[in-house]
Amino acid sequence: MSTGSFLHLCKPTTFSSSLPSAATALNVVVHPQALFSMLDHSLRRNSDQDRVIGTLLGTRSEDGTEIEIRSAFAVPHAEADAQVEIDMEYHKTMYNLYHKANPKEILVGWYATSLDLNPLDELIQYFYYTSAHGTFPHPAVHLTMQADPRAELSVRTYISTSVGVIPEQVADSCLFVPVPHELRYSDAERSGLELIANAKDFESREISIVNDVHNLENSIEQVLEMIDRVGKYVSSIIEGKQKGSIEVGKFLYSSLTLAPKVDADELEQLFNSHLQDVLLMVYLSNTLKAQVELFNNLKRSQAMTFRMGV
Repeated sequence: MSTGSFLHLCKPTTFSSSLPSAATALNVVVHPQALFSMLDHSLRRNSDQDRVIGTLLGTRSEDGTEIEIRSAFAVPHAEADAQVEIDMEYHKTMYNLYHKANPKEILVGWYATSLDLNPLDELIQYFYYTSAHGTFPHPAVHLTMQADPRAELSVRTYISTSVGVIPEQVADSCLFVPVPHELRYSDAERSGLELIANAKDFESREISIVNDVHNLENSIEQVLEMIDRVGKYVSSIIEGKQKGSIEVGKFLYSSLTLAPKVDADELEQLFNSHLQDVLLMVYLSNTLKAQVELFNNLKRSQAMTFRMGV
């Protein structure tokens, strides 16, 4: 890696450009794909690195109050004393590749695989705010994450704002303000996350992918378990054994009455009966298809015989 492409940032005595204000309410939505990229980057870091950083890509709402972090990529950097080095050419190349593959995703901020804020973070924040593809005039999101596999995964999100009477003449005028965030995933991503989460029960941290039938069976068991648990909770509240909101209890109880009360044997019988009906329809459709093909073949044979006779 050539050092000629690095941007050398030194701790300034003045902060010549004002940062955005944090007065506007902001909510950050994080997708699992971005978290997996950050974890992978952290696991592959050099042994002498306490943390690694990277770029966050996603979308921003029209009013700028909600930011979705959909993906991320690593950026080589080095920290020493009051200086930080960022590989600008690498960052620019990777951003252009990601933006070409996903034109709707833009740069929304950066991440660091450490929950603690670093004195050098304001320099990196300033770079992501004012660079060629930076977030200006919107604030850049700074995401910190606990990436140690031995600890519980934890994420925090910040935006920065300028402080001081005259920001241009006040050193260290960058203040990181926490903003709320949430983890959002689709139904398909949820199935994958649940499968990965099941690996924690095994010492090898490995788990095989189940087929569709086993996956359906596990889903049905989970739904039945949740229905049974909620039903017991509602009954205990109505009977006065447990304190709770009567209105909420009645609402849940009325919702549960919509679920059919069938035991396992009856459910199996209904499933087998439905399966037989489906197999019968498949057999009839295949038979009809064979009859149509046979009719078409006979029709073509008659036409060829007629032409040969002529």
